[in-house]
Amino acid sequence: MATLDVAQFGAATRGGSENAQGLLLLDSSGALVVIDLFAKLIQDGLGYQVRAGTVTTPLVGDGVITDTAAEYAVTAAAGKVVVPVYQCISINLGGGTLHEYATKSVTGAHSGTAFVPLPLDTGGAACASTAAVAAAGAVTVTAELATTTRRHWSSDNPVAIGTGFSNTSMVWEPLRPPRITGGFCLYTQIAATTTGPSYFANLDFLELAAAQIGY
Repeated sequence: MATLDVAQFGAATRGGSENAQGLLLLDSSGALVVIDLFAKLIQDGLGYQVRAGTVTTPLVGDGVITDTAAEYAVTAAAGKVVVPVYQCISINLGGGTLHEYATKSVTGAHSGTAFVPLPLDTGGAACASTAAVAAAGAVTVTAELATTTRRHWSSDNPVAIGTGFSNTSMVWEPLRPPRITGGFCLYTQIAATTTGPSYFANLDFLELAAAQIGY
């Protein structure tokens, strides 16, 4: 009976080479252990987080969603692919009306106050891709065009929070996440008419070598 043993196989894996040895994990009964892909990649040290707001100090969003203006962004490094797996935006104070929230991607690097992505493996390696976080749309991204900008997630509310807004915490956990390749930027906009909402947010993503997912 196998005890925390492994099995070996000789088929090529993505990012590997033909006849390289790979390991399959077995439990103490000899059964194959299967784990969620995203969870496994995070345990392998490939997960990172960008966050906005600390302790009791939230950031305040833009007065209205404005072209080229974002709250936070990640630009994939050359030879890397960024894959978003989780985002949570928690509204601390919902001023203004016509609340709008959106996550998009576009070619070209962002600019703004740098934020070093945090490894989700607390002992993990540094992220090669770059990020920025800044309140009131102070992260600059490439102008939006219907022909070049991809819209991945959005939420909105047409009235003031005090008169019927219920989405005080918004989660995006994509089942089929986009691949953000080197030189492309993933960004999030948060805004409300007249007075931007104050919020806490985090964006968790995987950073993979392009060869790990085929190209």
